[in-house]
Amino acid sequence: MRRFLFPIIIVIAFILFQLIIVVQEGQRGIMLRFNKVQRDSDNKVVVYEPGLHFKIPFVEQLKVLDARIQTLDGQEDRFVTVEKKDLLVDSYVKWKISDFGQFYTSTGGDYLKASDLLRRKVNDRLRSEIGSRTIKDIVSGSRGELMAGAQKSLNTGEDGTERLGIEVVDVRVKQINLPNEVSSSIYQRMQAERAAVAREHRSQGEEKAEFIRAEVDKKVTLILATANKKSDELRGAGDAEAAKIYADAFNQEPEFYSFVRSLKAYEESFAEGKNNLMILKPDSGFFRFMKAPTE
Repeated sequence: MRRFLFPIIIVIAFILFQLIIVVQEGQRGIMLRFNKVQRDSDNKVVVYEPGLHFKIPFVEQLKVLDARIQTLDGQEDRFVTVEKKDLLVDSYVKWKISDFGQFYTSTGGDYLKASDLLRRKVNDRLRSEIGSRTIKDIVSGSRGELMAGAQKSLNTGEDGTERLGIEVVDVRVKQINLPNEVSSSIYQRMQAERAAVAREHRSQGEEKAEFIRAEVDKKVTLILATANKKSDELRGAGDAEAAKIYADAFNQEPEFYSFVRSLKAYEESFAEGKNNLMILKPDSGFFRFMKAPTE
């Protein structure tokens, strides 16, 4: 009897193994009965939540689907902007199954097939979004709008991912490169634009410098004219004051003043180093202070 007990236990365990199924957390199950998807009374696919479930051995089979967020890492592809310029865009997509029945019906639960279909749709949406923008918008300004627009159109478009039972959680552009021929032409154009801006700034600077220089020259001329006028007025006033002092002194002692002036004239006339020749009459007034005084 004991020798039959162990095989019986093995058979019971095998039957229980075939009868009981477990859906893990983060998974969902689709039941196949004779390889046909099990549906409810409303013709909707029956989805098994995480937990313990039962099936009919050898008749039913559980297809487990991953309910977690998946990552589709796209390959670098060439896109055309509104300017008819090529861009090399590398992107990736975060997605998850939103309708497990629809997903299984559309893809048969094949993730490779789902990824291939999703990649085509993503490329189509990115091509549409990039084709309506310029290179400048894509590189600097509206990359966020581009990704948001692609995500929205993937989820809500007529030929969107809803038909696959997929919800796109996020679309991200990892890298944007320019083909070599485009990079060269854009660099040359940017260089020409920067050179034109530099010439304009230089011209404006030179114009402003000329204006400042003219204003400074004008102020210098005005200051010099004012200073010369002031100096002429001061010089004239000084000369007038000196003449008045000389006149007052002469009027007070005319004889002494005349004597001093004659001495000054003698000093200048007979100064050392001068070879001046003077021809004067003996009775000339120039030598009147050099004559002996008369009795």
